[in-house]
Amino acid sequence: MIPDTLAALIDSTEGQRRAEWAGREVWLANEAWGELAVSLQGAQVLHFLPNPTAGAPPASPQAATAEGFRSAPEGMIPGGWLWVTPTPQPLPGTIRGGIPLCWPWFANENIADESPDRSGPLHGLARQAEWRLEAVDEHEEGVELHLSPRERLHSQLAPRAVIQANANRLHVELITEHVGETPEKISGALHSYLAVADAFACRVEGLAGARFLDKLAGFAESEQQGELAVRGGLDRIYHSNAEIRLDDGRRRLRIARQSSDSAVVWHPGEALPDDTSAAAARQFLCVESANTRLDPVWLVPGAQHLLGTTLSLETAP
Repeated sequence: MIPDTLAALIDSTEGQRRAEWAGREVWLANEAWGELAVSLQGAQVLHFLPNPTAGAPPASPQAATAEGFRSAPEGMIPGGWLWVTPTPQPLPGTIRGGIPLCWPWFANENIADESPDRSGPLHGLARQAEWRLEAVDEHEEGVELHLSPRERLHSQLAPRAVIQANANRLHVELITEHVGETPEKISGALHSYLAVADAFACRVEGLAGARFLDKLAGFAESEQQGELAVRGGLDRIYHSNAEIRLDDGRRRLRIARQSSDSAVVWHPGEALPDDTSAAAARQFLCVESANTRLDPVWLVPGAQHLLGTTLSLETAP
C-alpha cells in the first residue's frame, strides 16, 4: 500500500532509474522480476512487489485483487508488501513506512549520539541521513543494492546497507563495522511497516510462549499466551529469534530475522501519528527485526555486526 504519486513514478519506470519523490531522491526498478523503490534518505526501502510468474510482465500496484486488499484510503494505491504514509513529512523529517533503518540505537533508550546534551533523534541517526548508492548488481532473477552514508554518522561505527530483491523475496541487511579503538554498545531495528488488509484482524504467529516487554504498560514483562491476535494498539518487544508469520486473512508473510533476538510488534492504535489517518493506519502492522535492551550488541574494534530481515510469501501447499 503506497501513495498514488509514488505508484505513478513506478508505473512510468521501465527497467531502473532515479527520480524525485516527496523531495527525496529515490531509486526505482520496474522489471520482469517485480518492483522496488528505495529512498536515498535513510537507505529506506519504500515499496516491494514481486512477480513470481516467470516471463510475465511485472505486476502493478493497482492489482488489488491479486494482493487481497480492500479499497484504499484516499491518495493511496493497494499492492505491494510494504506500507507508506500518503502524507510524508517534508525534509528534514523522515518518511513513515517501508523499512526505516534504526541505527545506532533503537527508540530512545540509549540516546547515544555522542552529543553532550544527549539530544539524538528517536531511533537514531541513520533515518535522516543521506545515503550513497555505491553499487547495483543486477541479474536475470533480481537485483542487489549496496549503500553507505554520505557523511560520517559516528566516530567509531560505520554502517552500510544491502538490499536484495527478486521474484520471491525481499532481504535487507544493516551491517555495522567498528572502525575505532574502544568497545561500543549498539541497538537498532529494521522497522518494517507491512501492508495488511486490516491491522485489527491480523494474527502474528511464531511468538507463542515468548517473554515480552509491554512498552504501553511501563515495560512490564509478560509471556505470550498462544498466537498474537491484533485487536488494537500495541508496542511489544518479544525476546525471541523464531521465524514469524503475519496472517491478515488474505496473505501470509514469512518474516525471518538474522542476528536478532528481539522481535518488535507495533501499531499505534488510536494514538495516531500526525502524518497518518485512522483509515491509512488500519492497513499496516510493524513486525521488526531488532536488537534492543533485551539483546544489545557489544562491538570491539575491527568487529562487524549484521542485522537482517527476510520477507517471503507463504503459499498454500
